[in-house]
Amino acid sequence: MMQHPKDKNRLFPEECLIREITGQPRLSIGIPKENPESETRLVLTPEGVNIIAEEGHSVYVQRGAGAPMAYTDLQYSEAGAYLVNDASEVFGADIVMKVAPPTLDELRLMNNRSTIFSMLQLSNLSRETIELMMQKKMHAFAYELIKDEQKAFPVVNSIAEIEGNTAIAVISDLMSNERGGKGILLGGVAGITPPEIVILGASITGSVAARAAIGLGAMVKVFDHDINKLRKIQHYLGRQVFTSVIHPKVIFKALASADAVIGNLRFINGSDRFMVSEELVKTMKKGAVIVDLSVDQGGCFETSECRTIANPVYEKHSIIHYCVPNISARVGRTSSIALSNILTPIILKIGESGSVKQSVADSLGFRHGSYVFNGIMVNRLIGDYYNIPSNDIGLLLAGY
Repeated sequence: MMQHPKDKNRLFPEECLIREITGQPRLSIGIPKENPESETRLVLTPEGVNIIAEEGHSVYVQRGAGAPMAYTDLQYSEAGAYLVNDASEVFGADIVMKVAPPTLDELRLMNNRSTIFSMLQLSNLSRETIELMMQKKMHAFAYELIKDEQKAFPVVNSIAEIEGNTAIAVISDLMSNERGGKGILLGGVAGITPPEIVILGASITGSVAARAAIGLGAMVKVFDHDINKLRKIQHYLGRQVFTSVIHPKVIFKALASADAVIGNLRFINGSDRFMVSEELVKTMKKGAVIVDLSVDQGGCFETSECRTIANPVYEKHSIIHYCVPNISARVGRTSSIALSNILTPIILKIGESGSVKQSVADSLGFRHGSYVFNGIMVNRLIGDYYNIPSNDIGLLLAGY
């Protein structure tokens, strides 16, 4: 069993000893247990914890946190984590790393001027939680907003691939008789017209979903506001896929004949807001399937309701809906490994810089992930969504 970090007689690995000698500050990182009914992912695997712990940082993991993705407490302990029973010990860390956005109760356990990392999930975040972050002068970062050195969104892109494949697996399942569908096989069969899949959004998720659906033999149509994204997906998949800019008449015809529709237009990272009206949903075939991958940012369909992975499916106007903010949680272990691979180096860089504030000052990409900085809203789109005035983080940094 690991010694507690407050034990002054503990043994140090070489990296930790160097940190002690040079006086470099160590980070304390808390990994709380997620609600297993709504979230199966964790941000750090035992391998990620081991890398961070070997650099001399303290990682607190709440007992049972890894169970949903089949990681045991023993694996985390052997990796260098300090296992704790009480959630307050985890939320008392300088940096708390969750997957789901923090609740008011969780934020109340956190210290003033501490840092919270989580997914954005606007449908599960609230104005009250943001206001409490601001009152406590906290820093808040959204994984989806963090950029890398190539100005790409590493978390979004990695999870997007998982979501695209998972969405097609979900559609295939919901189309079956067993799950209340019309009994349609998502695959090509000689002499039978293939099912039609409509994808709203030509992002990585849309591209991966289109490739998976075409591979099974489905007819795929992809729509987006951005002609350049459509050009890329056409080049990527060839003439097997139909592409079009979003036009009311074309969308109307496509939805009317679709067997399944995937919504994947996200406005927080730059896409124009778009929503399919309830009246348009009513024109779809009975028993058709809707998978809304943008429900965490308000949804692509007026009929979307944010559900949990424990209860993700419902019917409205005889259309089967699957609406969760975290479809990749269906494959929690794969998703956790993807998150850990990206976030472990980020934590190490924060440790090297000495503080979260310094990391924000040093890295434009990391700075882009911040939406509350020192208790001040610094993301205009999120601020507008919750009607909270926002500020330019660059101007704030100039004052530190």
